[in-house]
Amino acid sequence: MTDRLNTLTSWHADWTGLRVAVLGLGVTGFAAADTLAELGADVLVLAPVGTDERAGLVDVIGARLVQTDLTEVPNELEAHRPEVVIVSPGFHPDHPLLEWAGASGIPVWGDIELAWRVRDKVGTPAEWLLVTGTNGKTTTVQLAAAMLAQAGLRVAPCGNIGVPVLDAVRDPQGFDVFVVELSSYQLHYLAGQAGPDFVTPYSSACLNIAMDHIDWHGSFEAYVAAKGHVYDRTRVACVYNKSDRRTEALVREAEVEEGARAIGFDLGVPGPSDFGIVDGIVVDRAFLEERFSSALEITTVDDLAAAGLAAPHIVQNVLAASALARSFGVTPAQVREALINFRLDAHRIQPVLTSGEISWVNDSKATNPHAAEASLGAYPSVVWILGGLLKGVDVSDLVARHSDRLRGAVIIGKDRSAVLGAFERHAPHVPLLEVDADNTEDVMPRAVELASELAVAGDVVLLAPAAASMDQFTDYAERGRLFADAVRQRWEGEADDRPTNRPSA
Repeated sequence: MTDRLNTLTSWHADWTGLRVAVLGLGVTGFAAADTLAELGADVLVLAPVGTDERAGLVDVIGARLVQTDLTEVPNELEAHRPEVVIVSPGFHPDHPLLEWAGASGIPVWGDIELAWRVRDKVGTPAEWLLVTGTNGKTTTVQLAAAMLAQAGLRVAPCGNIGVPVLDAVRDPQGFDVFVVELSSYQLHYLAGQAGPDFVTPYSSACLNIAMDHIDWHGSFEAYVAAKGHVYDRTRVACVYNKSDRRTEALVREAEVEEGARAIGFDLGVPGPSDFGIVDGIVVDRAFLEERFSSALEITTVDDLAAAGLAAPHIVQNVLAASALARSFGVTPAQVREALINFRLDAHRIQPVLTSGEISWVNDSKATNPHAAEASLGAYPSVVWILGGLLKGVDVSDLVARHSDRLRGAVIIGKDRSAVLGAFERHAPHVPLLEVDADNTEDVMPRAVELASELAVAGDVVLLAPAAASMDQFTDYAERGRLFADAVRQRWEGEADDRPTNRPSA
């Protein structure tokens, strides 16, 4: 079995009849099944019971589908006798089907390993730039892709950003470079590669590491270790956050290709081989011969503010993206031009409106404490709307660090006890109001109403939940949209400012 798998390192290898089990039918799982069916493999898809629209397409692409609760190994899977299992990122390592595969000696690949093996479908394979981190991944991927596109390169932002790498690989137009967002889940499975053709990125970046996904990885140490695999076998630049010692440690410990350089970034004055800020100027002291005595100007903090990119955590994303783009040969002028035209995604520190000198800001994408901290730090006086699924993470430190800037807090989510307890212990002086609505459509109107009771002129009412959304909403986007709708509904016709640019705090 392994001998055959070792030959499958090209789209043009013989995949015909390979028995594959694909676990999951989300965006990633469907892309894997579709790819393997196109290659002529014998594909069995296993997915939880549900009405996912993709279920009706499995037969169309030439695969078979088994829908069950997946709490035990289905007979159909045993009868299929898979030669390899492709696992979607959300499957926990101790899932019964994965334990069965391990006990049966069946190799398990993630979608990233599969994509790397077939990356030559449309000609010369694209180079890969990898990005991970607890927060800021999507923004950094989008920034880097914009910079590469400004240089005239054919670039695809893909991976955990929403476009599977397998879809990018199969795009007939072909690309020069992929900027790949990787979750800790994907990196966990990527670390298990055992074939002859390992993922070898051109450059890679870990933006930051904070407590997250402990429920999935089992420990913070395991989560950190998964993130560190982004640097494995990097050939040119390992970009790390100088203000986060864990990322620097991961670079030091990484097994990289000879000649790969460590490139640091932070908001301070950069040393040689770093990106940073000098007197309000964003500079590159890494990719120039005279880096020990001079620097290259990328842009200014004022120009970033004009583009809505001056919040401190967004500036860090700009620095990391600039380092990746510069490692690939993009000029400072091209980076600067891309930044002038860049705009942040919805639900990322997105202004909704300002009324009565109170600003309402949607940062629903702040799905963990680290992301929420970045948002809170951008504003001096905040009414904070928070709560949801904490994923095993404690918000106590976050509450303690920012208690002095809080006018009050509105707590949402079905399990509010942990959040309320954190305030009771660390910020008892902060006024708290609690949303006890059970229906999704009632949560945000009530939260907005309560926040209005707390806010005064000069405040920012900030939705930065520090938690996942699936207890009451479909996803963070629905949560943010319903918040924005509730705000506009309450002040329809009263808003004195509906800014199109992001805040410059």
